[in-house]
Amino acid sequence: MKAFYADEQKRHNPKMFLSSGAQKPNPEQPERVERLKAGAKAAGVTIERPRNHGLGPVSAVHTPEYLDFLEHIFIRWQRIEGASEEVIPNIHALARGGSYPASAVGQAGYHMADTACPISAETWESALWSAWSAVEAAETVMAGAPAAYALCRPPGHHAFTDAAGGFCFINNSAVAAQSLRKSAARVAILDVDLHHGNGTQGIFYARPDVLTVSLHADPVRFYPFFWGHADERGEGPGLGYNLNLPLPRKSGDEAFLAALEPALRRIRAFAPDALVVALGLDAFEGDPFGGLSVTTPGFSRMAEVIAGLGLPTVIVQEGGYLCDALGDNLTAFLTGFGSAMKT
Repeated sequence: MKAFYADEQKRHNPKMFLSSGAQKPNPEQPERVERLKAGAKAAGVTIERPRNHGLGPVSAVHTPEYLDFLEHIFIRWQRIEGASEEVIPNIHALARGGSYPASAVGQAGYHMADTACPISAETWESALWSAWSAVEAAETVMAGAPAAYALCRPPGHHAFTDAAGGFCFINNSAVAAQSLRKSAARVAILDVDLHHGNGTQGIFYARPDVLTVSLHADPVRFYPFFWGHADERGEGPGLGYNLNLPLPRKSGDEAFLAALEPALRRIRAFAPDALVVALGLDAFEGDPFGGLSVTTPGFSRMAEVIAGLGLPTVIVQEGGYLCDALGDNLTAFLTGFGSAMKT
């Protein structure tokens, strides 16, 4: 299996984020890359640098208004007297209708869903290369590879069409799915991150050509709170094309694998031509967020079941934070996936 990653993805280095109103060190650190690269190499994966794919694949899922904001907001923010070192909004738009603020502060509130996605001088470049890694993986699969892995950092599944959130700026899984649509009539996205992929759901919520399925910690008391509930099924032409399977906190291997059964049944009913796996390793029992209790062998079993779908698959890295087993968990997933593909 090939993997794709560019060193520019490490340049985004957020200093802090606000959690329960308090400043805390940001857990989405560049060191994640080193742990994940080691894990991929241990699985026998070859890591290559992606090409610069331009804005086309990114603008296929994000508005030009939002992309212009991401590219230029840091420079504009520095002109504000007494502003924070990184862009963090102090206001959020409850109403997002026809009016659009000219102020950098107002636009930050409009385009940033929470205070967990600070923007620095390096964020735009890192996010672009992260997305291009996803594009390269998708193109590799479209060219005939059975699977490819995109080491996407920063992650992406909390980013909406026109809003960042939860450490995410460009929705890499959505970009991969949209890229696959060039040759695939239908694409399924299976999100196994600890947190619900609310941005991915939002992007495709009214579309019948991309099925979105997510297993995650129940959001009734967990981020992202307002999305990810079982009654969210899609809307308009997309009604019936979204499935959420929230799990009780601390659910382990057996509960997660049991929830995979209806997830995969729904994917088979959709009969997609290709699959995107939004791979969050933060469902791990030792992850700092502590929401679920999947073990390292559990990731291998999960991968084997998913590979059993027999679909051309792009594996896009989402969450998974600094702990001793982070690289081992990726090794377990990629090894399990590769072994199941060969049988």
